[in-house]
Amino acid sequence: MGCSSCSSGKDGQPKGCKNNGTCGTDGCNKLTVFDWLSNMSLPGGVAPFHCVEVRFKNGRKSFFKNTENLSLSIGDIVATEASPGHDVGIVTLTGELVRIQMKKKKVDVDSEDVKKIYRKASQKDIDIWQKARDREQSIQVRSREIAIRLKLQMKISDIEFQGDGSKCTFYYTAEERVDFRQLIKEFAQEFSTRIEMRQIGFRQEAARLGGIGSCGRELCCSTWLTDFRSVNTSAARYQQLSLNPQKLAGQCGKLKCCLNYELDAYIDALNEFPKMEIKLQTEKGTAVCQKIDIFKGYLWYAYEGEWMNWHKISADHANEIIDANKKKEKVASLEEFASELIEDTKVDFENVVGQDSLTRFDQPKRSRRRNKNRNRNKKKVSVEKNKPTPQKSKTSNTENKNSNRKKNNQRNNKKRKPQQRKNNDKS
Repeated sequence: MGCSSCSSGKDGQPKGCKNNGTCGTDGCNKLTVFDWLSNMSLPGGVAPFHCVEVRFKNGRKSFFKNTENLSLSIGDIVATEASPGHDVGIVTLTGELVRIQMKKKKVDVDSEDVKKIYRKASQKDIDIWQKARDREQSIQVRSREIAIRLKLQMKISDIEFQGDGSKCTFYYTAEERVDFRQLIKEFAQEFSTRIEMRQIGFRQEAARLGGIGSCGRELCCSTWLTDFRSVNTSAARYQQLSLNPQKLAGQCGKLKCCLNYELDAYIDALNEFPKMEIKLQTEKGTAVCQKIDIFKGYLWYAYEGEWMNWHKISADHANEIIDANKKKEKVASLEEFASELIEDTKVDFENVVGQDSLTRFDQPKRSRRRNKNRNRNKKKVSVEKNKPTPQKSKTSNTENKNSNRKKNNQRNNKKRKPQQRKNNDKS
C-alpha cells in the first residue's frame, strides 16, 4: 500500500506522502487535490484549521474534526467516527486548503455531518480493516446470485465494508423502484452483519468501478470529477457533432461528461453567427443556411430549388444581408460576396523527400506467392545460362543452305502458271 515516494511504516503501510498525495498509488489519494498551501506559513495569531479530509473506498471523501489535535499528514491511516462503531480511512488533505474545500462544497464546520477522528489507526485496526476488505469480492458474487434467484431487476455494482467490519454497504443500480425487503433478510442471515442498501446512478457506478475512456485516459469521473451535471443532446448539436450514440455515450451508457467542457466556448462563438433558421432574401432567390464552420467563420447557403449548389460567405457578410433584409432591401445575389472568398493555395514548401508522408519509411508488403515465383524464375534462368551451347560444324551449315535453296525453288515453281511450265519444258 505504499510507493517509492512515501515513507512507509509498519508492514509497508504508508506513514506520510512526500508528493502531497499526488503520486496516485493505492496508499495515496485516488482523487487527488494538490495542496498548494502546504509550503506557506500562517501569519501570526492565526490558529491552524482543525479539520481534515479523509478518503475511503473508491474515492468516497468526508470531512472530520481533529478534536484530539493529532499531528496528521497526507497518507496517514486514521480511525474515524461512524454509526455504529468506527471506520478506517486515509488522510488526503490537511491545513488551510480544507477550509477552502469546505467553503466551496458548502459544508458547515459546526454541523452534525462533520464527525471527529478518534485516533491514528493501530495495527489491530488495520488488520480488521484488511480482513473485511478481503471478504468483499466473495460477498459481492454471492449477493448477485441471491438477487437473481429472487428475480429482482437490479445490479449490485460494489460492496464496501466499514473499517471495524460491523456494517456492509451494498451499492446497486436499478431503472425502476425495487422492493428488497426479502433481500435484506437473506443478506443478514447469509453474511451475519448489518446491511445497508444504497442506490446510485449509472455515472456514479462508472466512477466507482473506473476504466479507460475513448480518449485513452482514465475516466474523468473516477479521477477528478466530483459533481455530475446533466448532459443533453443539445450540447452535441451546438458543437456540430454527429448524433451517433456509440460515439457520444460513455461506459456508463449515458452521454459523455466531456461534452460540457467546451460547450460554453461554442455558445460564445455562435453568438457572432446568424441563426440557421433565418433565410437570406436576394433578387436571385431565397437562400437557406446549410452548414456553419465555427473555426473559420464561414457559412454555406443554397438557393431554394438549387440545393446542390452551395455558396460560402463569411459571418459578417451574412449579417450585412440580414440587416439589409430588415430594411426591406435585397442584395443582387450571394455570388457577389462569395467571389471575395478566394482561398490562398500557395505552397510554402515543396515536398522533395516526402516529408508529408507518414508511411515513407514503411516497406511495401509483398505476397509470398510472388516471391516464390520470382525465385523459381531466377533459378531457371541461371540453369539455362550454365548449359553448354552445341557447336555446329561448317559442313552442316553448307548442307542447310543447299536444302533451303531447293525448298525456295520448289515454292516458286508451284506459284508459276501452267503455260509457263510447258514452255519451259519445250525449251
